[in-house]
Amino acid sequence: MSKRKSGLNIDGILLLDKRIGVSSNRALQEVRRLFNANKAGHTGSLDPLATGLLPLCFGEATKVSALMLDDNKSYQVTIQLGVITDTGDAEGKILATNSVPDISAIALSQCLQNFTGVIAQVPPMYSALKHQGKKLYELARAGKIVERKAREINIFSIKLLDSPIPSELNLVVSCSKGTYIRTLATDIGEYFGCGATVKALRRLQSGIFNLNEAYTISQLKIMTSQELHNVLLPVDTPLQKLSKVQLSESQRVCIQYGQSIQIPEISLGTVRMYSNGEFLGLGENSLNGTLAPKKLFNLQS
Repeated sequence: MSKRKSGLNIDGILLLDKRIGVSSNRALQEVRRLFNANKAGHTGSLDPLATGLLPLCFGEATKVSALMLDDNKSYQVTIQLGVITDTGDAEGKILATNSVPDISAIALSQCLQNFTGVIAQVPPMYSALKHQGKKLYELARAGKIVERKAREINIFSIKLLDSPIPSELNLVVSCSKGTYIRTLATDIGEYFGCGATVKALRRLQSGIFNLNEAYTISQLKIMTSQELHNVLLPVDTPLQKLSKVQLSESQRVCIQYGQSIQIPEISLGTVRMYSNGEFLGLGENSLNGTLAPKKLFNLQS
């Protein structure tokens, strides 16, 4: 998350179509400057090679960014068979090139089926995961390789798209959080015995958000201040799957003072709280009908 000493108090979510060649943080800083926002963060990094959907959170919306990290994702990826790089993508150093065997449609279908469902995946060295306090990619750049434990992930589907080049696979992958598409490409290359790396990657979906709702930095740069404000989504947009409860004025006061209230017949667990159409935050409802404040929001009017 990035904070500024001066700027505007802006609350909302912007869907950015990140361009190739920039880090997620640089993309965030570019957009934050356009809005002159004093507080902003992104929800899950995209590698510089990757493009596509990058939700950005401003102001109070940063309080829901952690919840958005758990969202399922969808990507379109081009996998180059016969090439092995140290990073698992085209930005890395080429370690080996191999001939690509003839792969039948049946063999390819069996391969993709093998990587569909709940599987164990070993995170790549070039990742932001930490080992003894240091990020793995920092160790990798220093020439160090450490053992990584396999993690359980879920690849819901892999759809094969047409490819004009026999040595490339164009796929659409829908997956759970924690899935590394670079590792998937590497594993597919090992499956066929020729190696593989990611040539291009584009995020299509993150949770309820889709790429076709996103804006490029070029589109944002020509917008007026009012137009920029209009493209921001409300901070409670990614919370729609949670139950909603309306509070009276007296109940609102209690909640905002950190007090619990009695509300029977509402869903157990975390709920969205509103009063007079205003989003107040998240509450936690217990078995005895007690609603306690969990995360309150101070939205700018």
